[in-house]
Amino acid sequence: MPRDPEPDWILEQRRIIGNRVRAHRIHANLTQERLRDLSSVERLTIQRIESGATDARIGWLLRIAKAMDIHIRDLLDG
Repeated sequence: MPRDPEPDWILEQRRIIGNRVRAHRIHANLTQERLRDLSSVERLTIQRIESGATDARIGWLLRIAKAMDIHIRDLLDG
């Protein structure tokens, strides 16, 4: 059974979270590949999170935040 498309506000929040991940990664002077090594989250997954193309699992965000030595709240609250 096909799922209903996500509402626009969810898609916008995905993009906002992805932008925060990217901004923190760049601020930490990390490539997606290096963040992959530090977080054990696949590079393609990081790319999809940053672009807002996927729902970011809480486990992925926790790993990414820990790898960048920030609190997950920094990715969710801005």
